[in-house]
Amino acid sequence: MGQPMVTNLINAGHSLHLWNRTQEKLDAFRTSSSCYESADIAVSHADIIITMLETGEVVESVLMQEGVLDSISAGSLVIDMSSIPPEQARSHASRLHERSIRYLDAPVSGGTVGAAEASLSIMAGGERADVEYANSIFSALGKATHIGAHGCGQLAKLANQAIVGITIGAVSEALLLAAKGGADPVAVREALSGGFAASRILELHGQRMIDGNYEPGARSRVQLKDMRTILDEARLQGLTLPLSQRTHDGYLSLV
Repeated sequence: MGQPMVTNLINAGHSLHLWNRTQEKLDAFRTSSSCYESADIAVSHADIIITMLETGEVVESVLMQEGVLDSISAGSLVIDMSSIPPEQARSHASRLHERSIRYLDAPVSGGTVGAAEASLSIMAGGERADVEYANSIFSALGKATHIGAHGCGQLAKLANQAIVGITIGAVSEALLLAAKGGADPVAVREALSGGFAASRILELHGQRMIDGNYEPGARSRVQLKDMRTILDEARLQGLTLPLSQRTHDGYLSLV
């Protein structure tokens, strides 16, 4: 998702200083942006630092290493658009605050399609003033909503992933049920799209199922990671989420 997001930021007129763990992914931007071989040099040139990484562990290893932290100027704003545990986001906010660095946890929903179309839903946790300050960034990527304090953006993303993970299974089972029973799945999807079962999942993934298009977008292990984080957060809150548990187990079996 990072590549189309970078493209949209460039098209919006922002000056970018880029680093990626896989250096080859920077090749498309070497003529339009400044590219670096180390994260600490990249962040030293920026007053807004955006991370878009796979897991909380990766964010920790990249953003929270001393060399990078020491290279971020006081007063800068760090925007982590990765999907990480809420408690980890709160910890990052606290550690950055000690260095007079502002922080937003701002995970996104919309997938690679939303990233390419600049239509991402951005769920921001942190100070409202920082969300407003970052609006020129967010508006180039999609639409931002201030959810609440630090960590609340990640809570909203967990809610999103619970709905997405469970609904993908529901849509696939529903279309399979209809097709095996002799109904035209194209007509079934069309009928459902006008009723109470309408959803973005039915619209996009339902069409892919009908077309037999199983070209992957995000990796299954990432969805599994999110489902595991949902269950971990539920346990911290003393909750039992049976549908999320079954969905997690399905992704675990798949992976």
